[in-house]
Amino acid sequence: MATSSGSDHLEEGSKESLDFSKLRQIAGIEEDVLPVVVQDSSTKEVLILAYINRLALDESLKTGIATFWSTSRNELWVKGATSGNALGIDEVRINCEQNSVVFLVTPQGGGACHTKDSDGQYRTGCYYRRVNDAGDLEFV
Repeated sequence: MATSSGSDHLEEGSKESLDFSKLRQIAGIEEDVLPVVVQDSSTKEVLILAYINRLALDESLKTGIATFWSTSRNELWVKGATSGNALGIDEVRINCEQNSVVFLVTPQGGGACHTKDSDGQYRTGCYYRRVNDAGDLEFV
């Protein structure tokens, strides 16, 4: 289950350590971004929560592949460009206040998350743990 990212305690740990400062960090970047929920068109599983700017949305619509704005690297992030786990866009939905987006997608690779399970396979989505009654995280 170990990853090479150096954030094993976050990605594989059982202790909840939510980053409540993330939106403040995003507010401090130079790009104007919106949150985008990425949902599997067939299973309706929520795969990822990411961010898009105008460029990422335009690229997503043009190419048909989910493209995001990396708030940590401040660059365009084409999902699957390095992993092969692209997400084909089936539909783009915009909420009532036009301040968030949903991408309904068809995964085109082994998974949508950058983490891998105990068998070394990419996880289908990033929401692979839940909070149990003791307040700890457990794999689902």
